[in-house]
Amino acid sequence: MLDWQDIQIFLEVARSQRLTDAARRLGLDHSTLSRRTRRFEQKLNTQLFERSTHGYHLTEAGQQLLAHAEEMARHAFEAGESLADKNRQLGGQIRLGVTEGFGTWVVAPLLSVFCERHPGITLDLLALPRVVNLSRHEADLAITVERPASQGLVISRLCDYRLRLYGSQAYFARHGRPTRLADLGHHRLIGYVDDLIFSEQLSYLDPLLDPAVVGVAPHFSIRSTSVTTQHAAALQGAGLAVLPCFMAETGSRLESVLNDEVEIVRQFWITARQEQRRLARVRLLWDFLREALEANRALLMGEARELSLPDASQ
Repeated sequence: MLDWQDIQIFLEVARSQRLTDAARRLGLDHSTLSRRTRRFEQKLNTQLFERSTHGYHLTEAGQQLLAHAEEMARHAFEAGESLADKNRQLGGQIRLGVTEGFGTWVVAPLLSVFCERHPGITLDLLALPRVVNLSRHEADLAITVERPASQGLVISRLCDYRLRLYGSQAYFARHGRPTRLADLGHHRLIGYVDDLIFSEQLSYLDPLLDPAVVGVAPHFSIRSTSVTTQHAAALQGAGLAVLPCFMAETGSRLESVLNDEVEIVRQFWITARQEQRRLARVRLLWDFLREALEANRALLMGEARELSLPDASQ
């Protein structure tokens, strides 16, 4: 007979791939978790993990057990939710992962209304400059800039948004305004750190800086993994930056340039694991975000300057 605690430990190590991370999530110390993992392998007389300085990776036998363990965890989760009747209650906790800029400028203000409507729900908002991993149970819901490819997920296109090239009045006063793409080779730019971009959807500047067009290698004054940092640098006149309209258009300190040549449209996707998507509170947030963002299409596409908040009493 398999011990359910052993299965839970196995799952967490398999998902985290690092003993220290798994120990923190399980509330165990590193050495105890290591002993429990080895004892489980001895009980099964099977090696489940390849151990190295890079972490714990599943062996072929471990992969076989993982499929069964995930199914056991899903049934245990659904049984617990059903017995406690939580899946029909508008209460509990939801963890939402979202990209940093969108989470800070759009989602967080909208969630204030959601929390007002549903005071029994606690929201954890993970606004991060990276992709939140639902397979490792980092969140219940995720909003991403590209369509996830993982199996076992419910995925829906959430909204489109537009980006333009922006600069501040202070920058234009010192360096002038570009009037054509070829001028960008002579301007100071702000962008992402190339080797740390977490999605190819963020490589906005690459097609704009074709050497055949700009002629010279572009000069980046500041590069950052954070779009919020890029926005702040643009406000201070450090250079020109490609920014989402929902960030740059909400004030009067930045002005778009080369609108006829620089118009980028991207999408946000909303995703949840199948078992989480069935929970009433998760479905509630999913539907709320879709409705609220549809009402703010003008802001997302650079046609309005203010976020429209839903009525908290509805």
